[in-house]
Formats: sequence, structure tokens, C-alpha cells
Amino acid sequence: MHAFDILGDPVRRRILEVLAGGELTSGAVSEVMRREFGISQPAVSQHLRVLRDAGFASVRPEGTRRLYTVNTEALREVDAWLDNFRRAVTPPLMALDTEIARGRRERRLREPGAGEKDRRKGQGSSP
Repeated sequence: MHAFDILGDPVRRRILEVLAGGELTSGAVSEVMRREFGISQPAVSQHLRVLRDAGFASVRPEGTRRLYTVNTEALREVDAWLDNFRRAVTPPLMALDTEIARGRRERRLREPGAGEKDRRKGQGSSP
């Protein structure tokens, strides 16, 4: 199963968000999912199993309890894959940011008295 098939499910994404806060018992995770999604403990257990089998979560037994945590390595792999797209998106976004700043500056300069304010700023005096 592809990572985005796993992460495409809102319950599994929320489980990872909850686990990002630190190690939790399956019961604690189930309680949050019951409150937020109205799903049963067995359903949450199935989601935890999918996350565990896909490498997104790990579990460690402690007596009769099972403690779950996020496996950051799997998330790093997803992040590395997404990085290919960031390289394509970042330069146009930076250019857009520049154009937005330029438009704001031009509007500010068109305001009445703006030229006087800018001259005073350049001389180091306060308004």
C-alpha cells in the first residue's frame, strides 16, 4: 500500500497527529477517535494496525497495555518524496511574494502624504 493511501484516511492522519504529542496507549488513542469520529475501539485498533504495518507507527508492549508512537522514519520518506514538488513550487511562490510586496509598496506610495513620510524615514526623523 502506498504511503498516501495510508495517509489519505482522515482517521489515520488524526491518529498520527495525536501520537505526535508522545507515546499513548491504544485506549487513549481510541478515546480521542471515539470523541472526534464516533468510531469504536476495534475500528481504531484496525487503523493502528494499518499504521503499524505500513511503518508509520510503532508499538511496544507494557504489561497488558500497548503503547503507540509515531515512526518518524516513514514520515521522513514521505517528506523526501514531497521535496521533489517543493522545488517546483517554491520559486514561483517566492516570485508571488515579491509581487505582493511590490503591490503593497506601490499602494502605500500612492496614499496622500506618503512621499513626505518616506522622505522623513530616509532622514532618520520620526513623524
